[in-house]
Amino acid sequence: MKNILCQKQWNWKVSGIALGISFLLAVLLVKPIGVSTQFVILDGIIWNAATSGDMVLEDAQASHGYSSPNAYLNKSGGKYAKNVAKPLNYSFIFVIAMIAGGFLGQVLTSKDEKNKVPDVWVTKCGNGSIIIRYILVFIGGILALFGSRLAGGCTSGHMMSGMMQTSLSGYLFAIGAFAFAIPTAFMTYKNRGDK
Repeated sequence: MKNILCQKQWNWKVSGIALGISFLLAVLLVKPIGVSTQFVILDGIIWNAATSGDMVLEDAQASHGYSSPNAYLNKSGGKYAKNVAKPLNYSFIFVIAMIAGGFLGQVLTSKDEKNKVPDVWVTKCGNGSIIIRYILVFIGGILALFGSRLAGGCTSGHMMSGMMQTSLSGYLFAIGAFAFAIPTAFMTYKNRGDK
């Protein structure tokens, strides 16, 4: 029974098709997927709770009904300020579902694979500790999120959703991302043959 519940890694073709269908359904049925903005919204929620609710104010003159003294939350007519005030929306639930999905994937991973550090990590970093890997990957995620906000959006919003909507910025983002990702992959995985 345990083997039935264990997560299996999908072939890259199946994964790509599933991802494409997911994004297409999101664009057609709800709205384009974008993730990094929701972490800014989470920051606003925490800040609003810590400052006794001074960060977001109801404002009948704002196009979304809310305003904020924080310029970032106030942009787009208070759209982000509204999301801070009323966070239970599609995008925020989507991020929570991503975290829950990652946790579920970890739970369903077999015991043999659960604490395995990839060979390329040990080769490049010289450390087989799963704890060190988790800490460094977490820091890498924070840096990637910071870079996403500097760029005005993440890979899912700019590249995936943007290209599906034939956005010029989506195509430019994809060109830039792959211009750096491909050489980085070659440097990271050199001398690995067909593995």
